[in-house]
Amino acid sequence: MTDTPPPGRRFRITLTRQILVGLSLGCLIGRQWPGFAVELKPVSLLFLRLIKMVVGPLLLTTLVAGVAGAGGKLVGRLAMRAIAWFLLATTVALLIGLAAANLVKPGLGVVLPAEVANTLGKPKSFVDFLLEAFPTSIFDAMARNDMLQIVVFSIFLGLAISAAGSKANALKEIVDAGSEAMFKMVGFVMRFAPFGVCAAMAVTIGTSGIAVLLPLLKCVLALYGALLVFFVLLFSAMKVLTRVHLPTFLKAVREPAVIAFTTASSEAALPRAMQVLEQLGIPRRIVGFVVPAGYAFNLDGSTLYLSLAVVFVAQAAGKDLTWSEQLRDMLFLMLASKGLAGVPRAAIVVLASALPTFELPVQGALLLFGIDALMDMGRTCVNVVGNCVATVVVAAWEKELPADAPIYGPGAG
Repeated sequence: MTDTPPPGRRFRITLTRQILVGLSLGCLIGRQWPGFAVELKPVSLLFLRLIKMVVGPLLLTTLVAGVAGAGGKLVGRLAMRAIAWFLLATTVALLIGLAAANLVKPGLGVVLPAEVANTLGKPKSFVDFLLEAFPTSIFDAMARNDMLQIVVFSIFLGLAISAAGSKANALKEIVDAGSEAMFKMVGFVMRFAPFGVCAAMAVTIGTSGIAVLLPLLKCVLALYGALLVFFVLLFSAMKVLTRVHLPTFLKAVREPAVIAFTTASSEAALPRAMQVLEQLGIPRRIVGFVVPAGYAFNLDGSTLYLSLAVVFVAQAAGKDLTWSEQLRDMLFLMLASKGLAGVPRAAIVVLASALPTFELPVQGALLLFGIDALMDMGRTCVNVVGNCVATVVVAAWEKELPADAPIYGPGAG
């Protein structure tokens, strides 16, 4: 008798491989047929719309269920530990960006463009950011997919359900069921991911072309080199602090990382990131709290980019910033960057608005704007992976990773 593989396993291609194939095809199409590539934009927009369709309900149900089950004491402890890690990670990212800019000196020899009108939007101040974190209507927040407002409302509702006790059991069961259903829905949407990734990459290369990189290639290489160094330190710290199986973690986060890189959208990668973290054995209540919070407070890639970009503009303008001036400027940007949520081209907007404060020409930001789509891909990928690492670290600190959790690798437990 001839052995045959089970029908469900014949010619099986995993989602990760499908996404990587889509990425490769997108690069090829954008390079060889740029005109056709640009026409694929509706496909990438459709994928983003599908993601946005599930983000709000996913956050609401997951976070409410997690907080309701945990109670106020655990939420307070989670918040303190998450913020401690966020501050540590963003500080390291800031220093790496400064070091890269001072070592590589990407701005030397770059000619700033003539002064033009600043067409970039305005960032939110920290006070505005704080006020706008509280929704006037959850329905309005859901309609706009305002993640921070959804998180704030979900925490309050979860705490209220917990405080109500048995009287709110029916509502808690509905939220739990909704959370399960939304994770199933994410699985349906992710089947379209390879096509969305292919189209997004094709549009990026077809629109900008490879030639756009040449004048500022040194700056792009400096950024990606610094991001790589940050990844090495980040994964090393996670390994030391948690003892998880690094290859298992990297394999799991490949899909959200590729989605974030190709779409330059943290929001697009959020549902899959939450899904794979839960599959690694991290409790849903921790995933549902740390990941959304990190999208507002743990922007490692954006922080690194801002630190490098400020020094780049200073070098292009012929201004020599001392280390104390650089650190002063970066501390300011760390606070200003807390208003990034919901602002298109967020990091470049904050940069353009901050440069006059540092007595640097805003034309430097407009110069970087020409290649911002390509740089945004890298920093968005780091933002997403950084939040995945933060979730693992906080779960380990909470002692919520069982010995047989899949994240400990083959033979765990």
